[in-house]
Amino acid sequence: MLATFIQRAVMQGIPLLFGATGEILTEKSGNLNLGIPGIMYVGGISGVIGAFFYENSLAAPEDANAFLAISIPLLCSILGSLVMGLIYCFLTVTLRANQNVTGLAITTFGVGFGNFFGGSLIKLVDTDVPSISLTTTSNFFRTTLPFADSTGWFGKIFLSYGFLAYVAIILALGCSFFLNRTRGGLHLRAVGENPATADAAGISVGKTKYLATCIGSVIAGLGGLYYVMDYANGVWSNDGFGDRGWLAIALVIFVMWKPKSGILGSILFGGLYIIYLFIPGLPLRTQELFKMLPYVVTIIVLILVSIRNKKENQGPQSLGLSYFREER
Repeated sequence: MLATFIQRAVMQGIPLLFGATGEILTEKSGNLNLGIPGIMYVGGISGVIGAFFYENSLAAPEDANAFLAISIPLLCSILGSLVMGLIYCFLTVTLRANQNVTGLAITTFGVGFGNFFGGSLIKLVDTDVPSISLTTTSNFFRTTLPFADSTGWFGKIFLSYGFLAYVAIILALGCSFFLNRTRGGLHLRAVGENPATADAAGISVGKTKYLATCIGSVIAGLGGLYYVMDYANGVWSNDGFGDRGWLAIALVIFVMWKPKSGILGSILFGGLYIIYLFIPGLPLRTQELFKMLPYVVTIIVLILVSIRNKKENQGPQSLGLSYFREER
């Protein structure tokens, strides 16, 4: 029972980890990207579009090539997320638009984009069920290690996931190392704390913001791809993501902008999100209340961090503020 709960919590938390890692990298540059839910949505639908046309090009499911079945949706997801990141950067860095408004607009656009093309693909398959099933592609994404089933609870907790789950953990650890142990990470944090000082020191503020935000958007988009191809078994249905994008943003605050802490934080959030499924006899109203737990925990942590008011637990000083070089 416990092993099953932890396994489900990890699977639920991986999309949040992708989203939170991407947002932490973005926010460390001073950009507050509230468009993460929309970017994750676009990352998911872009991968679905690539997988859909690849599967339809096959004479039979047995003809599928593992490399193409994985690389085509992966590249489509990366491209879609990258375009969304570029749009956000163009508006907020180049045109200096308000970051909060732009982020919310990106989320609205991303969800609308996903629902439009998702609905279009559903009409193409002419199915009675309002969803698309990409089982062939999903099977490749969900392939686990061959000896996972023979190692009992250990295999169930640590080895029973598709490769994207391990990619999420590696990216979180890599992001933590980059931010804290490299010169590039130091420059990025300097831009996020005080862009005027970083500019005076010869660091390109615009380039740093563009790179951090676009790479962060790509990482977040992979969370959408994981959700569809792994967690949802290759089934796309409009508005199926729920509030996972917002949970990823809440996770950033919960782990206090520390990517490494996001690994355990995502599992905790995933567990809190599904714990009601493991409590027998809960009425529907109470189940909905349990889904609020990750947000309640985030609010409590935010209050405690604000009371302690330690610099290392705060976000970047220039977070959400546009940089005007003329005012330096």
